[in-house]
Amino acid sequence: MDFNKPEINAFINDYVSKLRQGTATIFLGAGMSKAAGFVDWKGLLRDIAGDLGLRIDEEADLISVAQFHKNKNNNRNKIDEKIVDEFTDSDVETENHRIIARLPFSTIWTTNYDDLIEDAHEKIHKKIDVKSEVDDLFINKGNRSCILYKMHGDKDKPSKAILLKEDYEKYYYTHEPFISILNSELITKSFLFVGFSFTDPNINYIFGRLTHRYSDKSKDHYCIMKKTALSDWDNNTEKFEYEKIKQELFIKELSRYRVQTILIENYADLTLLLKEIEKRYNSHSVFISGSAINYGDFTQQEAQSFIHLLSKEIIKNNLNIVNGFGLGIGSAVINGALDAIYSNPKKFSESQLILKPFPQFPSGGKNLGELWEEYRQNMISRAGISLIVFGNKHDGDDIINAGGVKREFDIAVEKGLIPIPLSYTGFMAKEIFDEISGDWTKYNLTEEIYRDISRLSIDKNNLEVSVNEIILIIKKIAR
Repeated sequence: MDFNKPEINAFINDYVSKLRQGTATIFLGAGMSKAAGFVDWKGLLRDIAGDLGLRIDEEADLISVAQFHKNKNNNRNKIDEKIVDEFTDSDVETENHRIIARLPFSTIWTTNYDDLIEDAHEKIHKKIDVKSEVDDLFINKGNRSCILYKMHGDKDKPSKAILLKEDYEKYYYTHEPFISILNSELITKSFLFVGFSFTDPNINYIFGRLTHRYSDKSKDHYCIMKKTALSDWDNNTEKFEYEKIKQELFIKELSRYRVQTILIENYADLTLLLKEIEKRYNSHSVFISGSAINYGDFTQQEAQSFIHLLSKEIIKNNLNIVNGFGLGIGSAVINGALDAIYSNPKKFSESQLILKPFPQFPSGGKNLGELWEEYRQNMISRAGISLIVFGNKHDGDDIINAGGVKREFDIAVEKGLIPIPLSYTGFMAKEIFDEISGDWTKYNLTEEIYRDISRLSIDKNNLEVSVNEIILIIKKIAR
């Protein structure tokens, strides 16, 4: 996927900017669940339609199909059973769900019944507050990181799921608080609609909310949609041309609601697009990796002053710091960051400093090694740049290069972070720089950035100059 296309690049930059401002949210449709192995609307209702003597692939009004079933049987029991059966198997979340869970959404909206988003949040220890019925809106979970609005219900409460035509007809009365919250967010936040097709029975309802009387004051919104292709229609040229016209007309209709459509060629492009959003969002976060019992060519005071000033300047450049409070390093990182924050609290925020001290005791049935690996994975996934300093520890009476710092470097490279090892601090930082120098193309670096890193030097009599050299490299990377 070409992220340099003007319309795609502009969308990503705009959406990432809104993520940083806290004014972006996301709405997930049935396509997200289908990619995880769950059925879509047609799959859910296929047997139901068969019982009615209908062929589901020839039906466009799927909501009416569900209603016909209830009308015929005077109950919705079979539909409720289908929801339970189809959405409670062993399928797991996709990489798309995991990326969405890692992004800093304060709210997520969905019409899906499954719990894939909840699972993705739980696995990275982010507490999510699920609202699947009106009563849930009156009870809030403490320390939640995100609210998930499941506006059409949940698989665990199938009888309350919004599925029938009559459910939609009554929704304004039965779920009025959901509508009020959605209308408010449509005005104050930019939505990214993912997993919807122009045949999704939910989509008219959702975009219908955009006709609210304040829609002219709402934010701009985006919809990612797969471009219809000949292969989607069994190479039937006539059918393809017809569906192509329908899609073009639907995209034009979305623009009436201030929704810009981003067309992708295939479903794999969605993952690439979400990864690029995450990458650009994280590019403003610097993971400082290192530990020090010994400071090599530095005195302790020189090393602490250098790290303090470096952390301070990172914050002053409106970047974030992620740190695991490494021995001999963490205190200087914190003090430097807080120095910048408290010197201008109206401009800088404590949210720019993300601390993840390592656990010191086994817990949850996991030993320390397992816990530290999990912590490293989660911590590093929140950054786009890995800044490596010093990196040594005691081994009995000896001082050796820190294997934990090397592991953090390996994880960072695996996750696509840009490594900046400060070789002049010695120890593991020097070892890592030497490894990169063997073939810098293996480490997410451009030739320009590698050359900039190679030219870094330290002037202990003028730390500001040395720190500014590093900041200039970081600003080239941050987008």
